[in-house]
Amino acid sequence: MSKVSILIENVTKSFSIKGNKEKVVAVEGISLSVMQSEFVALLGPSGCGKSTILRLISSLETPTEGTVKINGKLPRSMASKHALGVAFQDHALLPWLSVWDNIALPLDLANRPIDTNLVNSLVDLVGLRGFEKARPKQLSGGMRQRVSIARALILSPEVLLLDEPFGALDAVTRRLMNIELQRIWTLQQITTVLVTHSVEEAVFLADRIFVLSVRPGKIIREVLIPFDRPRDQLIMRSDEFHHLVDELTEALDSTE
Repeated sequence: MSKVSILIENVTKSFSIKGNKEKVVAVEGISLSVMQSEFVALLGPSGCGKSTILRLISSLETPTEGTVKINGKLPRSMASKHALGVAFQDHALLPWLSVWDNIALPLDLANRPIDTNLVNSLVDLVGLRGFEKARPKQLSGGMRQRVSIARALILSPEVLLLDEPFGALDAVTRRLMNIELQRIWTLQQITTVLVTHSVEEAVFLADRIFVLSVRPGKIIREVLIPFDRPRDQLIMRSDEFHHLVDELTEALDSTE
């Protein structure tokens, strides 16, 4: 039986805004768990606190109330030992470094020896063999996101956090990257939390989906995705897939 990897218990996060006496409550009373090797997606309208939850898991924010634990430890403890891999919509690649060096960078920052075989294996994993010496400006948007994902995996994290990693891509490239991420996840099976605005993306990639309300974000729905793994892109043409997409779209519309 799988064990709980991420545990969020009754978490509320509020922010103070300069010039505003009242605090803004981003999320309120959030409780959820993510099992080891599970892929969970967070869906909700803009400003509902999806990214705040991800930042709480990644230790970039701390809860105002409640607790967040990763494998029984505080997020900052996990971050300090480089056990969290993070990829954002902004790939944040260093423009003067090659693909190979951008992927290897976290090893250097963590004061670990550069493992050539490991970097090469990740280049292969994300399908960038032949582009190792290319600079980010020479790559397409999808290729830059592949580098970002490989970089997030280089330190063998226990948890992978993805914040709209394909949000800036066109629809065709985004779908191709969804298929690519599904392939990579199938090979790695790292506990993953994805924040996305795309219902189709969430249904194709996730094992479970949590739907959040408008701010302050609260979980209003939890949906178990019934598709077996590994998943073929043909699933996206099935009646069951479209039914789930319609059901979740309706749930999101009801939050407006």
